[in-house]
Amino acid sequence: MLIPRVPAATREYDWIFAITFIAYLASSFGNGANDVANAYATSVAARTLTMLQVGFLSICTEFFGAVALGDRVTDTIKNGIINIDRFDGNPGVLMLAMGCAEIGSASWLVFATSQGMPVSTTQTIVGALIGVGFAAKSAITWEWTDGSVSQIAASWAIAPLISACFSALVFATVKYSVLERKDSFKWAMRLIPIYFGFTAGILALFITVEAPGSDLDALGAGTAVGIILGCFFGVMIICYVFFIPFFERKLIKKDARLRIWHIPLGPLLRKENPPLYFPGKGDEYVTNYYADAYGNTRGGEQATASGTDSNSSLRDAEKGGDESAFDDSLREDEPGVMPTKGKSALESAADTDAMKSRRTNYKPPYDRWIVPVQDLSFVNPKKQWGWFKFLLLRGVTMDVVTHDSALLHAIHARANRYDVRVEHLWTYCQVISAMLMSIAHGSNDIANALGPISAVYSTWQEGAVATENDTPIWLLIIGALMLGLGFWFFGYHIVSTKNGYLA
Repeated sequence: MLIPRVPAATREYDWIFAITFIAYLASSFGNGANDVANAYATSVAARTLTMLQVGFLSICTEFFGAVALGDRVTDTIKNGIINIDRFDGNPGVLMLAMGCAEIGSASWLVFATSQGMPVSTTQTIVGALIGVGFAAKSAITWEWTDGSVSQIAASWAIAPLISACFSALVFATVKYSVLERKDSFKWAMRLIPIYFGFTAGILALFITVEAPGSDLDALGAGTAVGIILGCFFGVMIICYVFFIPFFERKLIKKDARLRIWHIPLGPLLRKENPPLYFPGKGDEYVTNYYADAYGNTRGGEQATASGTDSNSSLRDAEKGGDESAFDDSLREDEPGVMPTKGKSALESAADTDAMKSRRTNYKPPYDRWIVPVQDLSFVNPKKQWGWFKFLLLRGVTMDVVTHDSALLHAIHARANRYDVRVEHLWTYCQVISAMLMSIAHGSNDIANALGPISAVYSTWQEGAVATENDTPIWLLIIGALMLGLGFWFFGYHIVSTKNGYLA
């Protein structure tokens, strides 16, 4: 049986378990909708990934993080915030308290997400548990102990500072070692294997520390360092063998047929006519990451050490010579670059109505699927199919990048614009980093939602207060799926906010 028969002592509280379980689904949904944007919003804003691609990726990464790593941090949520001893002999009161915390957390997350407000899911559940502790007259764990409110609150200040320092350091190395240098594309091709290896090393460090059952003391510092360095140099070699030939053919020879599934061909891509299976279509060999849905390029002058701007007459790799293949600039009439249509970036940014008239690459979900069938009867299969696609795909087909604000366009127009080929090289590291962040979010988000329902379920099953039991795997799986589905259907609210008003 999935749920065994419960003792008589808690059988009368079936309704508490049922309501808390529904709140758990809503809390997991809200957690995913609000927090997954932290990992993937930058990738969507940079046009590295589409919302549809992120939708599929988030379901996979959040599920892996939640199921593989989530149970480790659940104990803090259900045991570390308030003193459970207050509920000894009163299993129904504990179930009610945890149920109220789950309902409060879910209600706030769903409301905040619907309004496009990025909020901390950890602060939400911790605040809910503190409120329950006050109401139940239970002692709050304020002192500096493992999993206490003090340590959790300290992490809210420490973690942003550490992440800000690391992100500033990484961007500074890329900016001054690649982007601001003369022949930036040449330097990018030289250094990208190192950044690939660095990304792999960080991923190895994360898995070594966070994998269930991992013990750094038992593993030993030498072994851990060996694993990390092995991943670093191993991925560097893979990059040189497989990725560099791929980049040469895609970005230097401008082969628009190349797709990511051609990377395994490696050295074969250096041949004159490589055996491309399932070749791509179109003539755009690299995405213009500065163009929005209106067809405008949102950047000021191209920032290069040589002082070349985006409207200069540009050399091309096809003119011959290895050095010309690494020239910093791209012609505006190439497939990968959008023209400015005779206006400066700032002038175009101010002309919002003109931009709307040029917006031809995007149709809102309602106009795409509902308007064509709105005059049909509801019993017509075409109308039912249209509504099905609208409800299923609306969340991952919304335009969350473009904003009809002259002020925002003017701000973006003042940003430096770099060689899009250089930008493209770093998109692979960006996607891997986003997936790593999503896995980490999955492990934390599921704990935020799972803590209260786990305590309720254990108590309901035991017939007495029980918060030390293992969390059932089926609860983890259901919550993990809801994390991904939350972003799929509702996450566009937060991605839009982060991409427009916080960036």
